[in-house]
Amino acid sequence: MNHLKKIFTFFFIAISLIITGCQSDKDKEQKELTVSAAASLREALEEAGQKYMDDNPDVKIIYNFGGSGSLQQQIAQGAPVDLFISAAEDKYNQLIAKQMIDKNHSAHLLGNELVLIARKEKQNIESLDDLLKTDIKRIAIGTPETVPAGQYARQTFISTGLWSRLEPKIINTKDVRQVLSYVETENVDAGIVYKTDAIISDKIKMAPISGHDLHDPIIYPAGVVSSSQNVDEAIQFFEFLRSQEAMDIFKKYGFKAALD
Repeated sequence: MNHLKKIFTFFFIAISLIITGCQSDKDKEQKELTVSAAASLREALEEAGQKYMDDNPDVKIIYNFGGSGSLQQQIAQGAPVDLFISAAEDKYNQLIAKQMIDKNHSAHLLGNELVLIARKEKQNIESLDDLLKTDIKRIAIGTPETVPAGQYARQTFISTGLWSRLEPKIINTKDVRQVLSYVETENVDAGIVYKTDAIISDKIKMAPISGHDLHDPIIYPAGVVSSSQNVDEAIQFFEFLRSQEAMDIFKKYGFKAALD
């Protein structure tokens, strides 16, 4: 009996070691990709990324969402990032100029639209001109220097001749999602965000902003960071994001394809 117990114990330990070893090898082999991306991409990119991870269990994607200008500065200062997706070309091109983005794996990925938003119950806000009304006291936009949506909003106000009159009402935010949150919680009366941000909220209404010539084209460039320690995996994920499968996910969230 003792002999059988010893044999059973031996096999139990051996199998446990094999399983543990396999799990350890799996953990060791899994590569972590850090993706810095514009805050407006959160839901769409997380869904696309989950699809990719389901098909590629050896890859784990870690996200860093924020204003494109802040993300660009982090990369310029040496932050360990594998892939960068910006909501504006100027922030992205600063890294291109410094050869911090691999030009061979860089592309215009997506397009977007700017919209005016307010709480659904606010009947007095339907257009940009309505922002001049005296009862509209606070308007949120992303900080123009670091948030592309804020930059586009300021360009729009300047193009329409509204900037000097609206500037005292402007509340700057750290990213476009904070604009959405401020409007939802009635910390401000109105805001300017991307159409893709407005779509995800059931608390706000949106009004289109007519005239594409009012601001720079809204393009989301994406590219592999030159200092990436996971170049092959970063390139593979970059190519996936350009695929029709990923593009269908982005379009579901209101994005458009951007052609090079």
